[in-house]
Amino acid sequence: MEVLQRPIITEKMSKKGDALNQYGFIVEKTADKDQIKKAVEEMYGVTVLAVNTMRYDGKLKLRNTKQGLTVGRTNAYKKAIVTVQKDQKIDFYSNI
Repeated sequence: MEVLQRPIITEKMSKKGDALNQYGFIVEKTADKDQIKKAVEEMYGVTVLAVNTMRYDGKLKLRNTKQGLTVGRTNAYKKAIVTVQKDQKIDFYSNI
């Protein structure tokens, strides 16, 4: 099981990274805070101070078709906001 699935690279998370040293990740739904902390420290070589997690349900999608109303959902996911020490940074663009 890979705990970290992908980083969240948005304008809002970039501002949080610059101002508060907080970085966002989409993580495995069953991962707990200790596993997330360990995975970030191993992958990026930083010291993690705090981990906050959020669970998101998939959005309900409706579509009219010839057969009638089709109902579906987008995928559910779990998001983690990781706070690192003041003097440390995570660079997502280093291996592009």
